[in-house]
Amino acid sequence: MSFLDVLWAMFIAFALVAYLMVMFSIITDLFRDRQTKGWVKAVWVVCLILFPLITSLVYLISRGSGMAERTVTASRAAQEEAETYIRSVAGTGGAADEIAQAHRLLESGAIDQSEFDALKARVLAA
Repeated sequence: MSFLDVLWAMFIAFALVAYLMVMFSIITDLFRDRQTKGWVKAVWVVCLILFPLITSLVYLISRGSGMAERTVTASRAAQEEAETYIRSVAGTGGAADEIAQAHRLLESGAIDQSEFDALKARVLAA
């Protein structure tokens, strides 16, 4: 096997990976688009299977800007969802918040001084 054969095999492997990435991004965008009807999506997928190069070029030219907008929207939604989840599992603001909350309970009469002292000692020990 010569150097050119290895170089050619690497080029073919790169082209195959690039082709698959384009196909997956087009299919992902097709199913992410809520404005396109189901039968239109089916036609795009069938055309992608039968005429992959021409269909992918037509899709990227005709719907490329909308594809970018849908990708940005989806990534922003995922980021906001992750931030919301992180905030929900992070809990309270720390020891000072827990002591302040216990002090409010003490002032409202929900707990007595000994319970407040125990809560405060537990929070400060942690």
